[in-house]
Amino acid sequence: LPFFCNGGILILVLGKLKSYIALARLDKPIGIYLLLWPSLIGLLLSSIDNQLAFSNLLIVIIGAILVRSCGCVINDISDYKFDRLVDRTKDRPLANGELSLLEGWIFFIILGGLSLSLLLLTPVLTQIISLCFAILILVYPLSKRFFKLPQLILGITFGAGSLIAYSLQSSEINISIIILYIGILLWIISFDTIYAMEDVGDDMIIGINSAPLTWGENSIYYSKLLQLLFYISILLVLIIEEFRLFIIIAQVIAFVIFEIKVNVLLKNKDYLKAFKLNHWLGFSIMISFIIQLTIN
Repeated sequence: LPFFCNGGILILVLGKLKSYIALARLDKPIGIYLLLWPSLIGLLLSSIDNQLAFSNLLIVIIGAILVRSCGCVINDISDYKFDRLVDRTKDRPLANGELSLLEGWIFFIILGGLSLSLLLLTPVLTQIISLCFAILILVYPLSKRFFKLPQLILGITFGAGSLIAYSLQSSEINISIIILYIGILLWIISFDTIYAMEDVGDDMIIGINSAPLTWGENSIYYSKLLQLLFYISILLVLIIEEFRLFIIIAQVIAFVIFEIKVNVLLKNKDYLKAFKLNHWLGFSIMISFIIQLTIN
């Protein structure tokens, strides 16, 4: 009987595997990249004065996947009634009924348990920082209902990946990691504002807050301003950490190329593509750090 029950559960889970993958957005890895690159940049920053441990690299990669999945699941649990009313989200597993709310919560608890288990492998400082910001993962989906700028909470929460990764190898909070975190926070607000412009009409009808609804016609202007401040913060970090001149110049060129491409997409109101392009920007910055560490 136990074998039959366990086999039945296994068949049931495998039968809904595609739905669970969709719920965690593992079939859409862009969100993982946008969390992973800043986290790896934080880890690489801590490695300028310390030896990069392969175990920490694995923790950051696995952690980014788990935390992003947790964020997606709790977001869909919170918003499944609203998601049914939006064209872009109406086919999500909880919104269309492929998975029940109970199944969503069980999946979230499993992912959360795995995240906490991974956290046990980290220093105490990392555990404290992670648990503090973990609370905001639960708050963010609800913030859309009462806070005019939920992208700020998202930036604070997911930008913390750089702090958490940095703390794996260094307990010294210097000016570079502070500037990096603030810059990444502003960057997240910037690109998530562009992302939210895709749903501005539906959000207005439903009554959910977002940066585009708060900023109105100035949304793109503020997004670009925040993006500029992000560029400045990255360049400051590169200068403070005495990166080679050719790396700094190459990064500036990458910023210019990115802006040209994004401006074309924004003029065509292709907000989703403009949002996705940000992952290449984060990737280019991470490569800059890798090159600097390699030649040091």
